[in-house]
Amino acid sequence: MSSRYVVGIDLGTTNCVVAYSPIDAERPQIELLKIPQLVAPNTVEPLGGLPSFMFLAGEHETVGGALDLPWSRERNFAVGQYARQKAAEAPDKTVGAAKSWLCHSRVDRRQAILPWNAPKSVGKVSPVTVSQRYIEHLAAAWDHQFPDAPLAEQQVVLTVPASFDAVARELTREAALSAGLNAELVLLEEPQAAVYAWLAAVGDRWRRMLKLGDRMLVCDVGGGTTDLTLVAVDEEHGDLILRRLAVGDHLLVGGDNMDLTLAHHVATRFGEQGIQLDPWQSVALWHSCRAAKERLLSSDSDSDRQPIALLGRGSRVIGGTVSVDIDRASTAELLLEGFFPRCSLEDLPRRRRASGFKEIGLPFESDTAVTRHLAAFLGTHAGPDSGGVFPSHLLCNGGVFKSDLLRGRLLDVLGEWRGGTPPSILEGSQDYDNAVARGAAYYGWAKRHGGVRIRGGVARSYYIGIETAGPAIPGAPRPLRALCVVPFGMEEGTEFDVPSEEVGLVLGEQVQFRFFSSPVRKQDRPGDVLTSWRSEELAETDSLEASLPQDETADDAYVPVRFQSRITELGVFELWCVGTKSPSRWKLEFSVRQDAED
Repeated sequence: MSSRYVVGIDLGTTNCVVAYSPIDAERPQIELLKIPQLVAPNTVEPLGGLPSFMFLAGEHETVGGALDLPWSRERNFAVGQYARQKAAEAPDKTVGAAKSWLCHSRVDRRQAILPWNAPKSVGKVSPVTVSQRYIEHLAAAWDHQFPDAPLAEQQVVLTVPASFDAVARELTREAALSAGLNAELVLLEEPQAAVYAWLAAVGDRWRRMLKLGDRMLVCDVGGGTTDLTLVAVDEEHGDLILRRLAVGDHLLVGGDNMDLTLAHHVATRFGEQGIQLDPWQSVALWHSCRAAKERLLSSDSDSDRQPIALLGRGSRVIGGTVSVDIDRASTAELLLEGFFPRCSLEDLPRRRRASGFKEIGLPFESDTAVTRHLAAFLGTHAGPDSGGVFPSHLLCNGGVFKSDLLRGRLLDVLGEWRGGTPPSILEGSQDYDNAVARGAAYYGWAKRHGGVRIRGGVARSYYIGIETAGPAIPGAPRPLRALCVVPFGMEEGTEFDVPSEEVGLVLGEQVQFRFFSSPVRKQDRPGDVLTSWRSEELAETDSLEASLPQDETADDAYVPVRFQSRITELGVFELWCVGTKSPSRWKLEFSVRQDAED
């Protein structure tokens, strides 16, 4: 395949962005793609991003081709700006946060489950399908602008959260391939993409801005999630290099939570005036508060107050609207104390006591304090017990950090943890909304031209669960051991045979292996066997399965095998069962459906 462009796609939780550069340019020439999309029925406009919302329309909402696009007719759904607007009017027919559902192993992500808890009259879709629809729209928008260079023929770098495990990454890749992207697709962690955007902005100066031993904290707070990563400045053959050290958990807290917090505050103010908002007004209030927050917290704003007005729903409302004013000081205090409170490095996120019955939905964080989550992350990966070093530099990313106030509070808290000396904030690319897409495009260009690349490999260690042999005990499961098959940091383009005892792979039926991962057990090597572990060390994810046809000539009901691990050049994880008495090999596949049902 001969690509003319490298294309970076930020498939965001709340917004998708596409950046690109000619692949053969001597220097990266990164531009943003304008994305045509519906902004109202029968009205298409090009915007800088595609909001990550999907509206599932009824028959009466598609009359006259209301949802048609230049490249698609008779559509019964919409994605982007119009779909986000419909979330206020018809939340039960609108899908959001599909990206977070991709890494939620408690549900079957290939089944039609979204919108979650929607009535039966709504034709639901799967999280994988929703992601596919977003990518299809981005691909069609690209092909519409570059008809002689279709996206399927370009080098695409698609970003994923650093916290995504192998299953969530594979589901993302599955959605991209189903949308028509080519198999040379590369997955890149979002915080790394933010670092690449900074590298693109500062060029070779980064070697003068950082020194050997420095550590960079990448704090990415977007609309729906928070992603944390540590990057170290290391040395190789006398040259400075960057190496990713650690990644945090997938934290469902971000700018959307701030908008809801402000909306709750404003609704209380309306209540004090005797005005009770109905559900339609409450959702509209959420969107109004998002815009008010951005204006009040912007460093360019000269207004200390912002009116919040909603259309009235009764004849007693004068002028047809209801309104209250919010001021900059109270808004700042509300959001700073709710999301970036001052705390000690020993503080941990607060956990609410769980109810005996809990709805199966997205695992939103019960503690919205980003600073406490950050303290837990640094305590695990960079604190004194881990032998690490506190970060010397800070790189902020995500729309939340467009506010000088929020960036300043984060820097103050880090400074307090560091004995009064805050880390140096890395300036360069101030495009907080688009840095991930820009960085992905730069990464693809640098990969082609030999530019600086962040080392690090996989962000987790992976394990296969193997039941021990022995007499059965009624009502008790057999003890389980965890065999390390992929070490933390395993590089792309490498493979090895896992040293271990033979495992019996059953013939004639589908067999499953329990699968675990850990972002903190960085010392384990392939072949290491764990007989016990703490719950916070290993997390069970989707199982792996294989099915072998029955061999009538075989003397036994199983085949002895060992494992072989491989991380492809494109960053795809593969685990194979290799026969020890035959040349046969069987690739293990993820079993998403079975895990959701168990």
